[in-house]
Amino acid sequence: MSLYRRLLENHPLANITFLVVLLLGFASYAIMPREQDPEINFNWVQITTVLPGASPEDVEKRVTKPLEDAIKGVPDIKFVLSSSRENISSILVRFRDVDERVFDKRVNDLRREIQNEAQSELPTEADDPLVLEVTTSNGFPTAQILVTGQANDETLRSLSREIRDDLERIAGVDRVFALGLHDPELLVEFFPQAAQARGLTATDIADGVGAWFRDTFAGTARTGDVEWLVRVIGTDANPDYLARLTLSPTADPRAKIPLESVASAQRAREKPNQLVSHEGRPAVLLSVTKKSYTNTLDLVALLNDYIARKNSVLGATGVVISLMDDQTVPTRQAIRVMENNALLGLIMVLSVCWAFLGSRIALLVAIGIPFSLAGTFAVLHGIGDTLNISVLLGIVIVLGMLVDDAVVVVEAIYYRMQRGEAALEATLESLREVAAPVLASVTTTMAAFLPLMLLPGI
Repeated sequence: MSLYRRLLENHPLANITFLVVLLLGFASYAIMPREQDPEINFNWVQITTVLPGASPEDVEKRVTKPLEDAIKGVPDIKFVLSSSRENISSILVRFRDVDERVFDKRVNDLRREIQNEAQSELPTEADDPLVLEVTTSNGFPTAQILVTGQANDETLRSLSREIRDDLERIAGVDRVFALGLHDPELLVEFFPQAAQARGLTATDIADGVGAWFRDTFAGTARTGDVEWLVRVIGTDANPDYLARLTLSPTADPRAKIPLESVASAQRAREKPNQLVSHEGRPAVLLSVTKKSYTNTLDLVALLNDYIARKNSVLGATGVVISLMDDQTVPTRQAIRVMENNALLGLIMVLSVCWAFLGSRIALLVAIGIPFSLAGTFAVLHGIGDTLNISVLLGIVIVLGMLVDDAVVVVEAIYYRMQRGEAALEATLESLREVAAPVLASVTTTMAAFLPLMLLPGI
C-alpha cells in the first residue's frame, strides 16, 4: 500500500492523472471508427474467374479444375469449395486458423499460383482471376445505392457506370459491386445463307473478326538514332469500322469478303444475368464495401452528400439515386443505447449513494464511471480496435459490475470515516479489507467470460 499512499498524498499527481485519462479517453472515443461489426478476417479467399460464352461443363473443365490443381501446394488450406456455372467459376478457399502474418504470406502464395496458372493453362478468352480476401469490411455491403431510370437504356447504363466510378473514388470505399449493370459490346450477327454462298462458315467469321479486331504491339523500330514504338490499332467502338473488316474463306484464303456482306454489326449490351427494378422501373443496384478500420458513419455521410449533389444535376435525365440499405442505423442505435445506459447508471448511482451515503461519497462513486470508461476507450484505440456493437455490448454489461465494486469500496471507506478515522487512513485500511474480495469478484467474472475469448475460430 506504500505506492498507493504516496499517490493519495501527492494530490497534484493524482488530479493530473485523472484529467489526462479523462481527456485521452474521450478524445479516443471521439475519433474511434464506428462500425456495426468488429474487424474480423475469416481466413477466406474468394477466387472468381469469368469465361464468356462457356457452359458450366466447360467452365469446370477448363477453369475450375486447373485452378484447384494449382492451389493444392499452398500450405495451411483447410478446405476448398468450388462452383461452376455458365460463364463463371467461383472457388472459396478456407485457410486454417493462423496468425495474421502467416495468413498474408499464404495469400501471397495463393495469388502467385493462381497468376502462374492463369498465364499458362487457362484459355485466352478467360478474364484474369479475381482474388478477394473476405472480411467483415468487404464481405458485407456497408450501404446499397439504387440508381433508377425511366427505361433500361444507354442513359441508365452510362450514368450508372459513371456513378460507380465516382463512388470508388470516395475515401474509405474498397469496392463497388454492380447488380443489373450490363457492359456495352459490339454484336455481330451473321446471315447463314449469305455466308454459305460465299464459302464462309461461322468459324471463319469468328476467327476472322478476332484476328482483325484487336490491337497489335510489334515492339520497336530504329531509324537512325531514333527509336520508334510500333503498334497497330485494330479496335474501335464504331460498328461501321467493324463492318468494313474483310474475311477469308478457309477454302480460298486469298479472297477478301467484307464483313457487312455476310453479317451485321451493331452496338449492344451483354446478355443480362441479373435484372433489377424498383417500383416497376428498371434500376441498377450498387453495393458499397468499405476498407478496414474505416468509420462507417463518416463513410455513409459522404455517400449521402454525394447522392444529394448528384441528384441535383440528374433531374433532366430522369435518373434518380437513393440510399437503400444504411448499415449505420444499428450502429447508431447501439451507440445510443450505450450512452443512455451510461447516463442512466450515473444518475442512479448518484441518487442511491446520495440517499444512503451522502452527497460527497455519491460524487466520488459517480466519477469512477467516466474515469473507467475513458481508460477503456483509450486502451481500445491504442490497440487499433473500433467502436462496434460487440465492444458496446461488453461496456454496457460491465457498467453494472463497475458500480457494484465502487459502492463496496466507498462504503468501506465511509464506515471508517464515520467512526473518526482520518480520510487517508480510512482509505488505506478499507482497501486492505476489501481488496481481496473485490479482486475475487472481478476474477470470477473474468473466469466466466475468458473461455469465450480463448475459443478458436470465428
